[in-house]
Amino acid sequence: MPRTYNEIYIDARRKLREAGTEAASLEARLIISAAAGKRMDTLLRDLGLYTSDAVAQQVSAMVEKRLAGEPVAYITGSWEFYGLPLTVTRDVLIPRNDTELLAETVITALRGRKMDARVIDLCTGSGCVGCAIAHELPATRVVLADVSRAALNVARQNVMHNRLNPRVTCIELDALADPPMALGSFDLLSCNPPYIPSADIKGLDPSVKDYEPVSALDGGEDGLDFYRAILKKWHNVVRVGGLMIFEVGIGQAGAVTALMRASGLNSVGVVKDTQGIDRVCFGNI
Repeated sequence: MPRTYNEIYIDARRKLREAGTEAASLEARLIISAAAGKRMDTLLRDLGLYTSDAVAQQVSAMVEKRLAGEPVAYITGSWEFYGLPLTVTRDVLIPRNDTELLAETVITALRGRKMDARVIDLCTGSGCVGCAIAHELPATRVVLADVSRAALNVARQNVMHNRLNPRVTCIELDALADPPMALGSFDLLSCNPPYIPSADIKGLDPSVKDYEPVSALDGGEDGLDFYRAILKKWHNVVRVGGLMIFEVGIGQAGAVTALMRASGLNSVGVVKDTQGIDRVCFGNI
């Protein structure tokens, strides 16, 4: 028997609530929006309309995946970051709200000072940070770099969908290795690297450790492997007077800023997130 979008929504929301999903209302809307192929505002407008059994069945299947623990972003294949719609797959981390501070710090550093900057975003994953920078600063040229070809395929989709090409390019690079000479130089290097200590991976929430790529989480024994490598090997990629800006995990800012000073960076500082946690570290070349 055909049901309205609203009836399907109420049923999906109830199942998610009963399972203890905090954002049950939002996640139910996201799932139905994806199943119906509708934008959220269109879905809200059409709640009273009847839909097909096929849509209802797809919603039911997606809700079951969510109840099994799979993050809604992977189920729907989409997420939002810094106001931009993004494609996400299990080849990339789901962009976090915390990471918007990294993008904001870069944008603030360049806006009004170096509007035509050349930026490289290492360990780019979905490309969320680099895409946000390019969207907010239309004169910038951004290179999205990652060692994972699968992640770069997702990043390319996000560049295309947000109409940021040809200013934004994607390139396969290993942040732990020396940069190729042909890469050139940059005004700013941004990076949200893997920073979770290896031994802590098994203690992560199942929605993270069972679904998100471990290679994008594991930062080595103390979580600092990528910071050490980048500060040692990528220092000369940034022009004199340029910036290196990193996201860091909780409690890591002191160690990362010490590494930055030891590598020769000056004017090293930190930016706190909305919860008062040192989340972003920066320094000048």
